[in-house]
Amino acid sequence: MAGSLKDQLLKAGLVNTKQVKKAAHEKRKGQGGGSAPDTGAAQRAQAEKAARDRELNRQRQEEAERKANAAAIRQLIESNRIDKGEGDIPYNFTDGGKISRIYVTSELHAQLVKGTLCLAKLGARHELVRPDVAEKIRARDPSRVIIPAAAAPEAPAADDPYAAYQVPDDLIW
Repeated sequence: MAGSLKDQLLKAGLVNTKQVKKAAHEKRKGQGGGSAPDTGAAQRAQAEKAARDRELNRQRQEEAERKANAAAIRQLIESNRIDKGEGDIPYNFTDGGKISRIYVTSELHAQLVKGTLCLAKLGARHELVRPDVAEKIRARDPSRVIIPAAAAPEAPAADDPYAAYQVPDDLIW
């Protein structure tokens, strides 16, 4: 088996001389005349690769910023949270369309009702924070802050049959 592959295929009868000449012609045609389109295709491929790399870098940077933002929010909540104590009064609030409950002391409950305390989400927990801290958190991620509606007197409607009956401020539902 000292001959080339072409000679071996000819001896075995797998190809004829016409097929060998045609293959050699195609090989020469592919090497010589196709250099200009290949450079254009190579440039396009290089440009596409650069675009993919830029997009991947942008995604990585966004992910890093999101992680840094989450860490900053966590640090704000943990360093400024107010201890709920051994409260036995439930405070109900809405969080993302669901009604949630935490147990607080009577003083904290009164502050929550007045709007002088806010709730911040830390994972699955809710922590009490001051309104200024809540605004810092809200600037980074509005979905992590629950600001209770301050007790504002509402004007009753003109045709409200229960307008004469006021709801007491200390009512716990």
